[in-house]
Amino acid sequence: MIDIHCHILPGVDDGARTMEDSIAMARSAIAQGIHTIVATPHHRNNQFDNYRVDIMSRVDELNRKLREENIQIDILPGQEIRIYGDLIDGVITEEILPVNSNTPYILVELPTSTVPKYTNKLLNNLQVEGFTPVIVHPERNSELLTKPDKLYELVKSGVLTQVTAASLLGKFGKKIRNFSHEIVQSNLTHLIASDAHNVGSRGFLMQEAIEELEELYGTNLIYTYHENAEKLIAGETIIGDIPEKIVRKKFFGIF
Repeated sequence: MIDIHCHILPGVDDGARTMEDSIAMARSAIAQGIHTIVATPHHRNNQFDNYRVDIMSRVDELNRKLREENIQIDILPGQEIRIYGDLIDGVITEEILPVNSNTPYILVELPTSTVPKYTNKLLNNLQVEGFTPVIVHPERNSELLTKPDKLYELVKSGVLTQVTAASLLGKFGKKIRNFSHEIVQSNLTHLIASDAHNVGSRGFLMQEAIEELEELYGTNLIYTYHENAEKLIAGETIIGDIPEKIVRKKFFGIF
């Protein structure tokens, strides 16, 4: 299994604090059946800045340490970028780090409560430049939760999304769990990832989420998510099923 969103690099954000923490996370990931992790430290989120060159160096360092410890897992470079107006300039100057450094996929994080007015235009411009934005954990954005048509329009325009395993399992609350499953049911997501920060309160939970998805929606969906993760790190084209609008009855208990 491939985890395309994880805060395993030590001492760079609110994920692993030390190399020992990173090693513990790697062991936990292996126990979940994960063999490859894209390290995605926060960037431009008003608290942490992690630039391409620094991430590449730290990924190399972590991989060397894991080999020394005989821990059989591969760490690939990535970045979780809080959306900002000059993001395309950051791509041009190589401040921004796509998944696995040379793929067209860029992981983009929206603010917790809003969708900036420039979002659609910016993400469209990224696609014009040859990149494919992947919105991480859209289920945890409160504006998308109350106005899911905005997510539909983004996916319809060619944007990909990634839902978090913990969200599907209800670890962020019932509303977010319900919305996560609505997103899955409406073909509005293409990838599942852990967004793990540690081995305790923000662990991987990938195997548990996959088992629940398989029970609810069948094996074919799981194969699709696994295949999409493989395509993502290889830089190959991901083609999702036709997205559908989320339709809610007035008495739906999400609010």
